[in-house]
Amino acid sequence: MTSAPDSSEAAHALKPRATWRESMAVYLQPRVLIVLLLGLSSGLPLALSGSTLLVWMRESGVDLGTIGLFALVGTPYTLKFLWAPLVDALHVPFFTRQFGRRRGWLVFSQLLLIGAILLLALTDPARSPLFVALGALLVAAMSSTQDIVVDAFRVESLPESEQAAGMASYVAAYRIGMLISTAGVLFLVSAFESTGIARSTAWMWGYVAMAAMVLIGTVTALAATEPEQSAQAEAATRGDSAFTRVLQAAIGAFSEFLARKDAWAALAFVVLFKFTDAFSGTMTAPFVIDLGFTRNDYAAIVKGVGLAATLIGGFAGGFVARRYSLAASLWIGAVLQAVSNLAFSWLAIVGVNQWALALAISVENFTSAIGTVIFVAYLSALCKNPLHTATQYALLTALAAVGRTYLSAGAGYVAQATGWPMFFVISVVVAVPSLILLIWLQRRAHFEMLGPVRV
Repeated sequence: MTSAPDSSEAAHALKPRATWRESMAVYLQPRVLIVLLLGLSSGLPLALSGSTLLVWMRESGVDLGTIGLFALVGTPYTLKFLWAPLVDALHVPFFTRQFGRRRGWLVFSQLLLIGAILLLALTDPARSPLFVALGALLVAAMSSTQDIVVDAFRVESLPESEQAAGMASYVAAYRIGMLISTAGVLFLVSAFESTGIARSTAWMWGYVAMAAMVLIGTVTALAATEPEQSAQAEAATRGDSAFTRVLQAAIGAFSEFLARKDAWAALAFVVLFKFTDAFSGTMTAPFVIDLGFTRNDYAAIVKGVGLAATLIGGFAGGFVARRYSLAASLWIGAVLQAVSNLAFSWLAIVGVNQWALALAISVENFTSAIGTVIFVAYLSALCKNPLHTATQYALLTALAAVGRTYLSAGAGYVAQATGWPMFFVISVVVAVPSLILLIWLQRRAHFEMLGPVRV
């Protein structure tokens, strides 16, 4: 096997190092702060149709098989590339005229997201799982649309010198948003219950509170200014019809990518790289509850301690990606994130022990974050053409969600059939296809053709 030369280090060595003060000051730039707050808004909805919803359903008595099938409500995250060209090319009546091309879509998608979360809050998992699924599907659709717009806004609004800080701020705020919609919601529901409110009502108000939190992103979008690149693109295509703009955005992005050597193998690798994480992660919440831990244990340890491990793992992943070639970094991330699932097999044997839970969660989140940072570096390297970056990135992230959405849908049935210790052993084995593809792509010099990658 061959690996790509680590030429990124040589490139960085030619540039003067920024002082500590300069490195920190960039995070306080208004444009970076705007992206940070938009990251918080983007991170909020994901768990509301995912892990938090699964805890609500398990507490309502929904069986594991049905809970596993709820991974399918993440379908919009998988298919969002289909309407990404629409977001790039079409105008939203009133909103585009009042706020601009990107900001108009931001405000519009966030208002729809608030409505979808409120609708989900009014459902009852015990009585109508179908209506819960429909509500969760709407939340996922509006959330993925917001992600498309925020990604485009971030790329277009930040200059090159602020892109790295913007991405770091976005990811950190995204994780905090997820913490709020997981641990925050669970603590809030417990607080409502402690006042004598019925459990179903407490869950409803927990979701209402999260709908209100999305307003942070709406206020941020209203306070921001339209990106200059967006205004230039709008002027350049003003004479084209809406159909022509959509067609050019869609065809250009897909044809340019698929014309590359080994494009289909690269796309399969994108689908499978995080599958081991998705397969085990789908059942983490039911596993912790079934093992005998309380809701507050889940909130404090899984989401609290887990967040700290994730942030540290993110820095570690950045170090790995800077130190080694892209291919070598992918190997490190792939192996670590797969083997770490064995920590849950160990926890299943140990039983209810908060220190053991904290250790297992820390190991899994730390290694998963390393894999995620390296994976994002790879996705970014695949998006070379600035004319199609938003649509191509939406395509790649949507494909990456296939493992979480479809391939993981049967995880609940596997857990029922095998038991928890063997289930997490199987979650290690499912990483093998991605490793085979990694070997094949490496031998085909795929990573050398991508050139040096900056993280």
